[in-house]
Amino acid sequence: MEPITPIYILSGFLGSGKTTLLTRLIAHWKERGLKPAVIMNEIGEVNIDGLAADSDVPTSEMLSGCICCTIRSNLPSELAMLIKREQPDVIVIEATGIANPMEILDATAEASLYMRIDVRQMITVIDSAHLLTLHAEQKGKTYRLMQEQIRAATLLVLNKTDRINEQEQGVVKSVVQRWNPHAPILSTVKCELDIQAALATDGDFGDIRLSSIERSHPAHDHDSHEHVMSYTYYFSHPVNSVAFERFVANLPRDVYRAKGILSFSDTNSRFLFQYAFRESDYMKITPPESVPDVAVFIGEHFHKSELKQQLQSLERNGCNAEEA
Repeated sequence: MEPITPIYILSGFLGSGKTTLLTRLIAHWKERGLKPAVIMNEIGEVNIDGLAADSDVPTSEMLSGCICCTIRSNLPSELAMLIKREQPDVIVIEATGIANPMEILDATAEASLYMRIDVRQMITVIDSAHLLTLHAEQKGKTYRLMQEQIRAATLLVLNKTDRINEQEQGVVKSVVQRWNPHAPILSTVKCELDIQAALATDGDFGDIRLSSIERSHPAHDHDSHEHVMSYTYYFSHPVNSVAFERFVANLPRDVYRAKGILSFSDTNSRFLFQYAFRESDYMKITPPESVPDVAVFIGEHFHKSELKQQLQSLERNGCNAEEA
């Protein structure tokens, strides 16, 4: 009889820290001699996280759509091909930040009808500061989607707690517990946690939990993230690092997530950049030469033409600086 493949689903809004946790999970399993595999979903045309990820880990990419809507029907076949091709010991599905987790569970349940898989946990990563801001307003599609992601979880990772004070942490934890009184809550900074202990609390997708969520959300509201749009820009030339940092710092508020791989004209290294909710981070990486310089911007109804003009200007100025 074929072995049962454990499945873990990583949920959480854009910029919450899912990829950081994914990296820690992969390292944990590899240290124990296991072979992990990953299904990565991005709403943009390019999987930036996949380009920068561990090349030793088999990865299936599902791009240009939300895993729970436009490409949901492909998930069972992606799982089947990944298991047949790689025979992994464990699979992680990292959903795009705008995915409805119940739809993903439904798709994996369909796959389990003809594959020996077992969904162990739905892990939702939460940006504490972002949730605090949204809860103060208590409105908007992003707020409702974050509620869905938290309610569906069997394990909650309350991340970025260093960005709010102790009293605010109490408020956020109280909100999360009210939305989901069943799942354990782990407070973290940069998703640092005891992976072994966290995975030991394998969740229970029993009738009580699912039925309570279904009563609150009888059908998936696709409007909850139809307002989200993405723009992918491929660079032909390096850009100046200082000028690019200034550009990112002044992105319109309608852009709430950006990521990319870049070459800078004033350094020989390549960098992975991440931007979420007015904060940015740059990490030196060494991707394969075939990986292009690219940036993906995700937000609500921003002007793609304006971003394109600014990025083209950065490239022109970068070329002029090299010539000088």
